[in-house]
Amino acid sequence: MLFINIRTVLETPHVIVGAAIAVRSGNPYLAIPLSFLSHFVLDEVPHWNPHLTTKEGGVKKVDPNSLKLITLDSTIALISGSVIAFSALPDFNRVLLILICCFLSVLPDVMEAPYIFLNYKKEWIRKWLFFQKNHQFNTNIVWGLTTQVLTIIAAVWWMVQ
Repeated sequence: MLFINIRTVLETPHVIVGAAIAVRSGNPYLAIPLSFLSHFVLDEVPHWNPHLTTKEGGVKKVDPNSLKLITLDSTIALISGSVIAFSALPDFNRVLLILICCFLSVLPDVMEAPYIFLNYKKEWIRKWLFFQKNHQFNTNIVWGLTTQVLTIIAAVWWMVQ
């Protein structure tokens, strides 16, 4: 059986960059694909994440401590993306564009959820996980979190210019 150890960039940098692309471009034909593609660019930046899954006694399971960190990060990402989006009110089209771009910026990671949490082991999702795993630049915690914080700062700075 294929064992895939899952590590990805934290979701918050993806969401902030996706939102920044939407805010700065304002053009859905440009922002939507760029937000999705930004996911893969960020995965190639040196970063650190906890292993979401562990293997104990030959059995793969979700690591509870990693799950807590991922839940916290996802909550921060959801709140951040929502605050940025709703700050565009009363322009509902702009709010919608920002929310779509935030979602698309994390979609490649969201696609992994059925495999991890629902034991959905279809071949296409295994191939997707293999692709994702082989397009990561993982590093130690200090350097990895530093690059993610700097990514967030740069995206926010770009957004407010």
